[in-house]
Amino acid sequence: MKLLKLVFAFMFCLIAMQTNAQKRKNIKPNVLVIYTDDHRFSGIHALGGMEVKTPNIDRLVDDGVAFTNTYLMGAFTGATCIASRAMLLSGRDLFKLEGQGRVIPSEHATMGETFKKAGYNTHIVGKWHNDNKSLVRSFDSGDKIMGRGVYLVDHFRMPFWDWDKSGAFKKEDAYLLTYDDNGKEIRRALTKEDKRGPIGTELDGPHTSEVFARHAVQYIKKKKGKKPFFMYVAFHAPHDPRQAPKEYRDMYNPETTNLPPSYMPQHPFDNGHMFLRDEELAPWPRTTGVARQHLADYYAIISHLDHQIGKIISALKESGAYENTLIVFAGDSGLAVGNHGLIGKQNIYDEDGIHVPFVLSGNLIKDKGRKIDALSYIHDIFPTVCDITNIDTPISVNGKSLAPVIENETAQVRHETYHAYKQFQRAYRKGDYKLIEYVRANDLHWKYGEQITGSRVTQLFNIKKDPWETQDLSFFPENKELLLKMRNEMKEKALELGDKKENIEGEKYDFWNFFY
Repeated sequence: MKLLKLVFAFMFCLIAMQTNAQKRKNIKPNVLVIYTDDHRFSGIHALGGMEVKTPNIDRLVDDGVAFTNTYLMGAFTGATCIASRAMLLSGRDLFKLEGQGRVIPSEHATMGETFKKAGYNTHIVGKWHNDNKSLVRSFDSGDKIMGRGVYLVDHFRMPFWDWDKSGAFKKEDAYLLTYDDNGKEIRRALTKEDKRGPIGTELDGPHTSEVFARHAVQYIKKKKGKKPFFMYVAFHAPHDPRQAPKEYRDMYNPETTNLPPSYMPQHPFDNGHMFLRDEELAPWPRTTGVARQHLADYYAIISHLDHQIGKIISALKESGAYENTLIVFAGDSGLAVGNHGLIGKQNIYDEDGIHVPFVLSGNLIKDKGRKIDALSYIHDIFPTVCDITNIDTPISVNGKSLAPVIENETAQVRHETYHAYKQFQRAYRKGDYKLIEYVRANDLHWKYGEQITGSRVTQLFNIKKDPWETQDLSFFPENKELLLKMRNEMKEKALELGDKKENIEGEKYDFWNFFY
């Protein structure tokens, strides 16, 4: 009789364990997407090994998988973050966006919209660089929305909006967060006296990174109900102006900051878009002193950003949500900061413009600490996240899921990458090599009108041996066949992708009309 009771008890425990395991399996994971601005791959210590201190993001790398070959496909506007965010949020490549990506039309399902339909509570904190209609259809709620038409070029004096489910986000509804005479944080409306910066400091008001992290933490702590959450936290850092509190600026001495191998005082030729806001942030030539100061400031704002990200991850752990949350971390573009004599991101060199960090982290990721070199784009993130969370990928998405790579089913889902910047630059990467072609082309300048800029230049790099792209191999006789082969393949890829102005609404000029 005792033996029979023991058998029944064992069977009951076994069934209970299987039932609980099945329940855990059916629980939908939370998703936290952290997207940073102008944050190049080497801007994370654990990935690039540079002097920048990023202990919290480094821990995300250690506690997950990092993709070392993820790229922005390009942009048809100097504000590359517009295209980048449209590609991330829609999962569509550069040539399948609506125009430059400012509008994400209703037929292009967004990431937030997809998770909302799957039963998630969707929430946004931070920067939105696309249209209001796609914003409000993507999220149930939001806080401290940035980028809706008023901008003071100042991380300490940033206009914010409260969530507006109507999608109006009127200019008169924008407000600043400042400190009163007693150091208490208050909100106030903007006035005509609020001039464009950067002129703010930590004495004037909280930094954007602090504001976004605080409200992300508040959402995690106040989250109620059984619905899983999808939260998109879009930081404005480390985008210029590269401001950080003194504590972080003091971490980097400009006089001793090491410059990367690709530092140059001036770019060797006109790449077609040399004179724009980003490049006006530093004088020509970019002396070592100027470049070191910019790099030190870049590292400082990244370290400050890293500290704020650490607060969000700590909140997840303290709330108990970390155990069932997929953390997605990525940057929206590279940034030159002195590389090749450039300051901005309006190019298709790797670190200077298109190479971005992409990390999947948290308790749901197995085989932690891996660095995967599979070629991928920003628009591959959406379908990858869908596959990991068992959410159906919308038919409007044309990015490729990296889940088979993560699960060791294949080493690559792509065998080459293709990149475009306006009508001036194209790049093609395959194997160890990367080809960049530049043209001299017509352009319409907002101030000077119709003009011709750029240069007809070819560059070929062994990207495996020369990741900073310092040695052009295009003119060596032994590379003649390789160069011809890559050019032909690049043209074939352009046709496959539909790289022509007729496919990009509003584009007046076509790279291929100037290529010879």
